[in-house]
Amino acid sequence: MTSYNLKGRRVLVTGGARGLGAGIAGAMARAGADVMVADLLEEEGRATVSALRKEGARAAFVKLDVTSEADWERGIARTLEELGGLEVLVNNAGIEISALLVDIDPEDLRRMLDVNVVGVALGLKHGLRAMRPGGKAGAGGCIINLSSVSATIALPGIAGYSGTKSAVDRMTRIAALESGKLGYGVRVNCIYPGLVPTAMGTGLAESMVKLGLAPSMDAAVRDILGQTPLGRLGEVSDMADAAVFLASDASRFITGIGLPVDGGMGM
Repeated sequence: MTSYNLKGRRVLVTGGARGLGAGIAGAMARAGADVMVADLLEEEGRATVSALRKEGARAAFVKLDVTSEADWERGIARTLEELGGLEVLVNNAGIEISALLVDIDPEDLRRMLDVNVVGVALGLKHGLRAMRPGGKAGAGGCIINLSSVSATIALPGIAGYSGTKSAVDRMTRIAALESGKLGYGVRVNCIYPGLVPTAMGTGLAESMVKLGLAPSMDAAVRDILGQTPLGRLGEVSDMADAAVFLASDASRFITGIGLPVDGGMGM
């Protein structure tokens, strides 16, 4: 019988203060894991930790800018100090700035590249270093990166974002290959979430209207639903449960994949 029980595992979730990250942190905690919530949003991050503790979880907060090497070093060290180890890293932090290709602002694109690509690369770097044999945690484990359905299909208005999430997919597969060949004992996978009505998801729908790609918010959502065989938007719990699966022994022989959690939208 395979188990989704994460008792005894220590998890670091970036962008864990709110939205999808907070949902993943909560699901990991309910599965028995100890959780470090990492985010730039200190007040919201501490509130998320407080809520987890009220549910009986062992949880802590660290302020972490994923684009900063020094912050990653401090975040990993703080996780080891507070939780006593690290077996699971969730690279969830990301940003989305919509624009038609003819109107792309290079600074917006560079910002997305810095957070979504460099941030994940640094997470992979420091997560693998910590979890591999001889690392400060040294017990192996897994890394879960958040890509997007936009890495698998073409959607208008988000070329820059789509490019960064495609990069996350490629880095995931190369990290899994390097980890396996070098004996790190760390599985690396990613998730392709569909549209979830968090602040980012709602902002995306609003952007489609502003860019002239949909006449209204309702029309933008209907367009997404029309491309989704299951006929509904994603929920935070859909993505969080998939992350728990990839962190658990139920996925012990799975590495280097992109798991679509999109209601069939990207098929």
